[in-house]
Amino acid sequence: MFFKSKERRTAVDHGPETYHTFEDSKPEESHVENIRHSQVHDEIDLILSKRLDRKFDVHIIPWLFGIWLFAFIDRSNIGNTKIDGLLEDLDIVTGTKFNVALLVFYIPYIFVDVPSNWIVKKVRAGVYLPTLITCWGIVSTFLGFTKSFAGLVICRLLLGLFEGGLLGGIVVYLAMFYRRHQMLYRIGLFYCAAPLSGAFGGLLATGLATIRHGGYNRWPWIFFVEGAITTVLGVTCFFFMPSTPADAKFLTTDERTQAMRRSREDSHGATDVEDVNDEHFSWHWVRMAVLAPQTYFCTLAWIFLLIPLYSFSLFLPSIIQGLGYRSTTQTQLLTVPPNIAAFLVVLATSALSDKIKARGPVMAVGSMGWLSNNLAPHYVRATGVGLLIGLANTSAFPATFIYLQKDACSIVDGKTRTESGEIEMSDCTGIGFTFLDIDTQLIGTSYKL
Repeated sequence: MFFKSKERRTAVDHGPETYHTFEDSKPEESHVENIRHSQVHDEIDLILSKRLDRKFDVHIIPWLFGIWLFAFIDRSNIGNTKIDGLLEDLDIVTGTKFNVALLVFYIPYIFVDVPSNWIVKKVRAGVYLPTLITCWGIVSTFLGFTKSFAGLVICRLLLGLFEGGLLGGIVVYLAMFYRRHQMLYRIGLFYCAAPLSGAFGGLLATGLATIRHGGYNRWPWIFFVEGAITTVLGVTCFFFMPSTPADAKFLTTDERTQAMRRSREDSHGATDVEDVNDEHFSWHWVRMAVLAPQTYFCTLAWIFLLIPLYSFSLFLPSIIQGLGYRSTTQTQLLTVPPNIAAFLVVLATSALSDKIKARGPVMAVGSMGWLSNNLAPHYVRATGVGLLIGLANTSAFPATFIYLQKDACSIVDGKTRTESGEIEMSDCTGIGFTFLDIDTQLIGTSYKL
């Protein structure tokens, strides 16, 4: 009996007699076929992932950019109103009342971050975040009706209450859609709105401060118009922001499946759920975030970063006036160039960080992205990012008192204090990067340095 050469002959021993059997298997061909199938599958996944990223970039990032743009405008436009008659009309020209009004914003802001990040998933981000935006837009609008120091303080407290959960909520929200090595560039894409708000807000304030109508002159119109724009933006977001990839109407069924699968894989075993809505709260996750050393390295770095950032954003018009520019219009316009420069730097550094897949060496905007990369699953990330933002915003206590009215003729003392914060930020970054590098080498963790 003859067999084709591609069949394999094997001997089977049955005692004294030996029989020959033949296998018609083709292991080599099967192995090649499996490899080919795997390659095709990987190519399909890669194509789907790229398509997902493009869709998320188009349908999510622009909304977050607009939200953060007006969030920063509404919190810092008080600096523009200061040189347009606010101090005189509210009789707070002397003393530290203006600094107190700046500070009270951050008291509720600090305490709501962590619980707000937990609520993001419970209430659904596509509903919760637009609600926050709409509420603070209304409060910002009513700031224009303020007639006393007490009214100014109350409005600033409410503004901090509603804005407090926004930044952490956005970072947690982004982590539902993007993989860890993509996070910092996306954070950079929306966070660059902060320096741009200084440029855009300065231009807007220049025009709005010329309005005199209905008994409201100059500075109230900055609050009226900018607050109204924020309110409209918040209402619009209800209709266009999905809560998770599973809710995204702009995705196909295959794209939704791929988005949830890659989210699970990106957690590296920290969770086995695909849709973040299926993940349940546990105090175990909270303890993990509280006990994670990287939470505190990033927090310390960001505290020292925010001291110059907040003092710069709140006092830039006053600083420029202190340099000898007495024209209000000229002062507002001169806030534009430094903010445009900061906008470009944020974009460049965040893109570089994602390109080289390293966080520690590129820390200009990196604390949030760095920490978000190193914490999983959802509730650990939500708690850690909330702690970072809450604790880091204690920097507002010194930042809001760096430039005092009594020092209006000199900016040297304030400049020295902000530079000290920048130096300490660099030190904390170096320590945190070294710790994560050593930890990765010793125990093989998946931290993204």
